[in-house]
Amino acid sequence: MVLPSESENLPAHTEPGLWQRLRRKILGNPVDVKNRRLFHQMALTPVLAWIGLGADALSSSAYGPEEAFKAIGEHTYLAVALAIATALTVGLISAAYSALVENFPNGGGYGVASKLLGEKAGLLSGSALLVDYALTITTSIAAAGDAIFSFLPVSWGHHKLWFEVSVICLLTVLNLRGVRESILVLAPMFLIFLITHVTLLFGGIVMHVPEMAATTHNVSAGFSHGLGMLGWAGMFLLLAHAYSLGGGTYTGIEAVSNALPLMREPRVANAQRTMLYLAVSLAITAGGLLVCYLLWGTKPQEGMTMNAVLATQVGGHLPGGGLFVILILASEATLLIVAAQAGFLGGPRVLANMAVDSWLPHGFASLSERLTTGNGVMIMAASSLAALLYTDGNVDALVVMYSINVFLTFSLTMAGMVVFWWRNRSASGLRRRRLALFSSSLLLCATILVVTACSKFSEGGWVTMVVTGCLVGVCVLVRWHYRSVGKQASQLYAELGALPLAPLGQPALPLKPGNQTAAIMVGAYGGLGIHTLLTALRIFPKYYQQVVFLSVGVMDSGTFKGEDTLEELRLRTQQNLDLYVRLATAMGLPATSRLAFGTDAVDEAERLCLDIKKEFHRTVFFAGKLLFEQERLHHRILHNNTAYAIQKRLQWLGIPTMVVPARITTSPRPPSPPEPVIPPAQVGAVPSG
Repeated sequence: MVLPSESENLPAHTEPGLWQRLRRKILGNPVDVKNRRLFHQMALTPVLAWIGLGADALSSSAYGPEEAFKAIGEHTYLAVALAIATALTVGLISAAYSALVENFPNGGGYGVASKLLGEKAGLLSGSALLVDYALTITTSIAAAGDAIFSFLPVSWGHHKLWFEVSVICLLTVLNLRGVRESILVLAPMFLIFLITHVTLLFGGIVMHVPEMAATTHNVSAGFSHGLGMLGWAGMFLLLAHAYSLGGGTYTGIEAVSNALPLMREPRVANAQRTMLYLAVSLAITAGGLLVCYLLWGTKPQEGMTMNAVLATQVGGHLPGGGLFVILILASEATLLIVAAQAGFLGGPRVLANMAVDSWLPHGFASLSERLTTGNGVMIMAASSLAALLYTDGNVDALVVMYSINVFLTFSLTMAGMVVFWWRNRSASGLRRRRLALFSSSLLLCATILVVTACSKFSEGGWVTMVVTGCLVGVCVLVRWHYRSVGKQASQLYAELGALPLAPLGQPALPLKPGNQTAAIMVGAYGGLGIHTLLTALRIFPKYYQQVVFLSVGVMDSGTFKGEDTLEELRLRTQQNLDLYVRLATAMGLPATSRLAFGTDAVDEAERLCLDIKKEFHRTVFFAGKLLFEQERLHHRILHNNTAYAIQKRLQWLGIPTMVVPARITTSPRPPSPPEPVIPPAQVGAVPSG
């Protein structure tokens, strides 16, 4: 044991262990958060965002148009109306989200519903989004597995599930390395899809140009015949039914809005450009496929998707048609893998935002040393793997499970924006245009939601509703716990906040390197930090002659918003430290402060403590920790053990460290009284307790 009075040659930092070295080899070295250009370097350009976020929407063309076309049955002439309606809907929803980011530059979805419709609506929207993103990963990977194994030997089929598990694990590692890194790896897959499908659609339409007059006549005749058979009402209902069942085409459009903080500045302009790329590419692809189904008379075949049938039909008229079909199917499979990336991008962002609002454990807001929401990435991976194993990779079941939540979040977001512009009493034309835009989008999304929920409830839709409801219940319990603990802590140490501070501008008393020093680890100015200081002075009366307050500004997803984030975090942390120094000065103690910032509180605190120990040799470190009377598993999950982790690190280096408990009672009996407040005149002469 190293005594406080001793001076020792301390190591600069504990050496990383084997696991940490292996992890850094796989995930990459930590990034330097002090680099002011860091956010600009890591943020996404419109093209990269189109690849990383737009793939989710584009991949829906693998199943959305097919479901809509099959729903019209023999009335194939309605494909033209479906194609037009699909393109217009994509444009309308994309325009709505593009307008949304102008008023909510930190992201839509959960934030819009929370602010405009209330916390309960926000909770429902956030929970639905989390389930949706997890199922997006699972559905995309399962569909990719089906596409790949469809042209492999049948005997290999039992390996499909393990292949899908492996792909999810690979994507998890890529996203733990960083958002930009993962998208750069997946970009070639996205480009292959674009090239092959442009060829498919262009060739499929151009080859039928000579027959266009006959096709137009057949469509007109079919429409007249259908009108006589069904009537206007019947035809409209059939078209509306097919249109709603093809609602999977529009999934993923909201991803850009939800991941807006990942965009490069100017974020709003770049996000709107990304939305334009997404809308144009999706409208052309989905609408073009519906038109090609009609032109080529494509019919569903057992064991083949309609896109595969269409590719076979078109490829039969091209040199090397067999290779073309394989490229089409392979490109769809690869795009579906890229589409899973949207779940890894959007899901952790929603988790982090809900954690900042205390709906979920605060650990989900933490950033890794690579500045990724690592905990969120891991929970999305675990959830998607659970869904994959539960459904055995059945794409039909997965599509039904996740389609409902997509339009639930769409509807809540659009309703929130209608409320926003309704409250805006300006008489400008912009208000009228925005109300018309968001009202139309709300009507469309709500219609698709109701039809899908009613028609697919017994086919697996109920599973999504139950899972989402359970998640809402968990969030309510987490929020209740955090509020309950915060209330108890504030009541227990409320009187400590009334201690006098030294006048603003009064210089602190100077410190001497050789004096006995108490180093107090603090966060925000409040009862826990003051309690830690007073306890250190009480249990060691007349011992400590000066105090050093130290704090680590933790960069989490709630603060990592732009290039000026680090400076704002430093200023806020220093302001809290200044209050503690003024408190010690008013008590007659020489005091100073030191700060550090980073993504890992334990690592940064260890470095800071070592520096302080070298500057003030006779130092003992103190940290506060909430202590529950009956600690349960959920206490360990919801509350970090940072104080104990720092204590373990420092004690291993031979540095004396104490953790001061702040007792939180869970029993009905009155809590123990707080430690007595020390009058300034009695500092250094406090009787031991």
